[in-house]
Amino acid sequence: MAMNGLTSMKRYQIAKVYRRDNPSKGRYREFYQCDFDIAGPYARMQPDSEVIKIMTELLDKLNIGEYEVKLNHRKLLDGMLEICGVPPEKFRTICSSVDKLDKQSFDQIRKEMVEEKGLTPEMADGIGEFVKKRGRPLELLSELQQKGSKFLENEGSVQALNDLEILFKALDKAKCIDKVVFDLSLARGLDYYTGVIYEAVFKGLTQVGSIAAGGRYDDLIGMFGSKPVPAVGVSLGIERVFAIMEQNQKDQNQTIRATETQVLVGFLGEDLPLGTELVNEFWEANVKAELMLNKRVMKHIDHAKDSRIPYMVLVGERELSEGVVKLKDIEAAKEEVIPRTQMVEEVKKRLLTIREATL
Repeated sequence: MAMNGLTSMKRYQIAKVYRRDNPSKGRYREFYQCDFDIAGPYARMQPDSEVIKIMTELLDKLNIGEYEVKLNHRKLLDGMLEICGVPPEKFRTICSSVDKLDKQSFDQIRKEMVEEKGLTPEMADGIGEFVKKRGRPLELLSELQQKGSKFLENEGSVQALNDLEILFKALDKAKCIDKVVFDLSLARGLDYYTGVIYEAVFKGLTQVGSIAAGGRYDDLIGMFGSKPVPAVGVSLGIERVFAIMEQNQKDQNQTIRATETQVLVGFLGEDLPLGTELVNEFWEANVKAELMLNKRVMKHIDHAKDSRIPYMVLVGERELSEGVVKLKDIEAAKEEVIPRTQMVEEVKKRLLTIREATL
């Protein structure tokens, strides 16, 4: 955006990204990420609410199971640190410590903040009291806005609370606030966030870290261009979603298919025009079909088994002369002879039965 002088944009992308990191389960150096960003001037908190709505919509439609979106505000974090007496130059390094709370106990984090980063025990304990707070967005917000709340004495925190009030009310109307948890321990380690930050976490048994995350970054584009452009976005880690989906399928004893092919047209010979004529009947009927030319029956069967293709239509010289085909159910290892004129109709009927069984 900075290179092209753009001042507004709404876009998504799915592409490879790279990270300098030690690989672990669900955390790779090279991986695919799906990003969605809104940049430019809008009504206060409008893009933030839309991005969070889209994130919950995506995760709901992927149907991977229970998840929650942890949400916080960078200015609320900074206000919290200021209230606890942390010097401004230590805000970012302390935020990176707080960001580890999902993996380490507070005692471990407290030790790091006091012994390695130079905070007093009182400062660390003050932070400890704040980061315990998490709950339903509108309820916790109401608590933090009550008379006597230390946040009301801090200018940045007041601005953050006002942002969050607008956001939570919009998310309530967008019918996705039940997925959101207001969590004061969420810090997001990246320095460029300036406002709302969020992280979607899978609540099932497969532990892969966050599956989607993002926030507002109003100063980042301006660092590379002549003018600042407000922006907010979210990234979804595709490999992490796949890891959850694969585990879910294994838990339900479902087979993971590498192909969507529904029927293999096995032609016993090398007559491409004849084979094409047969497979084309399926293509014309919107059935996902694959053609294989080979004289050996077992080659066809092995390929269908290896690729987990549910049905196979086998045709040789005898079948051609008799106007029939052999229809094989690969998993059940059953075979029947049917008229060639009915092969597409019969396969579609069986595919419908499979679809109904999985609903």
